[in-house]
Amino acid sequence: MSEYGQFLQECEQIDFMLNKGYQFKQVTESLDGTLIQFEKKQGESEELVLENMLVQTANARKYFAVKLIQQQKGSME
Repeated sequence: MSEYGQFLQECEQIDFMLNKGYQFKQVTESLDGTLIQFEKKQGESEELVLENMLVQTANARKYFAVKLIQQQKGSME
């Protein structure tokens, strides 16, 4: 797969998680990429569901950063 194709796939995965109601919880940078941990409160018990995703392309990391800033601005309003 081309790098552009991988970038599109990673952006779609990020959008999919955000559209399902997940929020960014933790970010870990490494030489392999950026490991993003998502969290979502589920059900009446407010049980936390965690999902992980590895973002490897530089452009998808930039895309993720923009989404993180948007999430932080939304929580401040």
